[in-house]
Amino acid sequence: MSYLSRRLHLRLPEIVREYLREGENLVDRWPPERLAGYHRQALFRILTHAWEHNRFYRRKFLEAGIVPAALALPEDLHRVPLTSKEEIRGQPWVLLSVPRHQVSQIHVSTGTTGGDQIYIPHTWEDLYVRNLAPAMRRLVPVGIDDVVINALPYEMSSAGLAFHRTFQKGCGALVMPAGKGGYYSTPERTLRAARDLGATILITTPSYAVLLAEVAQEEKIVLAEIPLRFLWLTGEGCSPAFRERIEALWGHPAYFYYGSLEAGPIGIECMARGGYHLAAGHVYVEIVDPDTTRPLAPGETGEIVITELTRLASPVIRYRTGDFGYLDDAPCACGVPLWKLSLRGRVDDQIRVNGVAHSPYYLEEFLMRSPEVGNWYQFLPKSDRISIRVEPAPGVTPSEAIRQAIESRLEYETGIPVEVQFVSQVPRSGGKTLRVIHEHPDPDRG
Repeated sequence: MSYLSRRLHLRLPEIVREYLREGENLVDRWPPERLAGYHRQALFRILTHAWEHNRFYRRKFLEAGIVPAALALPEDLHRVPLTSKEEIRGQPWVLLSVPRHQVSQIHVSTGTTGGDQIYIPHTWEDLYVRNLAPAMRRLVPVGIDDVVINALPYEMSSAGLAFHRTFQKGCGALVMPAGKGGYYSTPERTLRAARDLGATILITTPSYAVLLAEVAQEEKIVLAEIPLRFLWLTGEGCSPAFRERIEALWGHPAYFYYGSLEAGPIGIECMARGGYHLAAGHVYVEIVDPDTTRPLAPGETGEIVITELTRLASPVIRYRTGDFGYLDDAPCACGVPLWKLSLRGRVDDQIRVNGVAHSPYYLEEFLMRSPEVGNWYQFLPKSDRISIRVEPAPGVTPSEAIRQAIESRLEYETGIPVEVQFVSQVPRSGGKTLRVIHEHPDPDRG
């Protein structure tokens, strides 16, 4: 162990030193009993830390009549009150659980769910020691020979910098901070850099991967000639059919990565593509009924609730992500023993037609199977049907016959009444692409 490694190792809390000893920190290889012991002690540590150092959590615990020291974890975790986005919006220091002078970085929410911003403070140790300690070499197969094009936002958001640290310091890779459509980081410059540097990995959002492919065609850059081993898609939802389109455009495989500002890494897809293996060294994940908050068993779909295990500056405990999904405890063909998570869209984006909720990913899957439809679309839910704006696929001239054929096919496959409208162009966005546009009724019309 190098001098720097020894120095950083000594900064780790006792729980992390015990379970993440050098050579044994590969969480994606841990047997279930080792992981269970880690979760038990890590949950106790983070709840106790919040109880001792944060008035917001201490008040919530007292109101619920609980004391962390008296809980059997994780069995009693459901007794801990849930934390919602509304409780922490617009309050930069509400989660702060260390002296303020120890904070070295703050990230801000991207604002896609509306409302005031959410602030997540970090200490230097949170960023460069604790968060990098639980390694996942099988799920994050990045090494010193890789050239990573990081086409995620670096400004304010946690996405770009978080992956930058993981790939550069955690994996030893060369990282090019491309960003995502900023003043300097245009799609053209990102593509030229990927080509000139011989990039082996690209990480970006699904919609930006499509936008880059469109620009590459305009710039006459052959994407299949960039020696990528794979793409990582994160930051937005994506159906398997849309992923297949991205792979066809790039000529390389693409995998999914799921995380958030509040939680950091949550799930990573393996090459078996059967869901996201939980980043179990970083988070403890529960699924709850969004209405009753009752914990749900593996296989039952509900809201994803996370407790972050490594960050001391701003603990998030039983945090309602606003995402839908379910846990799968069946063995995976890849051999990684960690449970898997399947996503079913955001709670706020669930599309209700005739009183029944539908995942936008489910609808996207069937829409993207229609060869007449291009890669850009928007869902506009109505009470009794879904209106869909779509761009035609290259070479397709929209017609009434084509429109009716798509509507009939989608209604037959999904059982949902739809109306399709061809448009010349769906708006592109430098931020997260909004696929579901909820129309709010005019208050003057009752």
